[in-house]
Amino acid sequence: MALILPSQRVVPALVLLALGASGCVRESVPDPRTAAAAYADAAARGDADAIYAMLDSESRRSMTLSDVKKMVQQERAELADQAKAIRSPQADVKAMARLKFADGEDALLEIKDGKFFIASADALPTGARTPSQALEELRRVLARRSYAGLMRVLTQSSRSSMENDLRSLVQGLENPEGLDVQQTGDTAVVSVPGGHVIKLRREGGTWRVEDLD
Repeated sequence: MALILPSQRVVPALVLLALGASGCVRESVPDPRTAAAAYADAAARGDADAIYAMLDSESRRSMTLSDVKKMVQQERAELADQAKAIRSPQADVKAMARLKFADGEDALLEIKDGKFFIASADALPTGARTPSQALEELRRVLARRSYAGLMRVLTQSSRSSMENDLRSLVQGLENPEGLDVQQTGDTAVVSVPGGHVIKLRREGGTWRVEDLD
């Protein structure tokens, strides 16, 4: 369990707790309230050493112990307020786990009663609220080479058009042996019923699709 602090300042009235997710999951999940209480004690004391000891490896790469000590000196009153807020009976302490995949995508899990629940995942539909969010979702599905994801981010008309083109191509390729293949050396052009043209190229003795129209 590691306490994450921002690189510039202590977040007022909010403590972010991150549970490092590795290849395996422990049978028992530590209670995040223990870490929250330890942070509250350190914040109330203005104990920079204790706060630094709770940082994870990523946070330690972005700030040194002297950086934390400087922040603590500048934010003593705010840290005291944080300690009171964390100790409040109304405080809601949550444990989160972030699972990172090899392609850069990730999933955010929330831990409740020792069980993991998906809070968000790049592979799940989110519903873009801005053009920038739509572009980001497009980038993600292209990075995953996800056809289903691509269909999800297209408009209804674009989706219908692409599906119709693919359906027409599938139908046109039902009898590949009967198609007119114009071969010239290591290249070939095939006219497919439905108006499609496929260009092929032979590489290392294997024919591959070079272009689709």
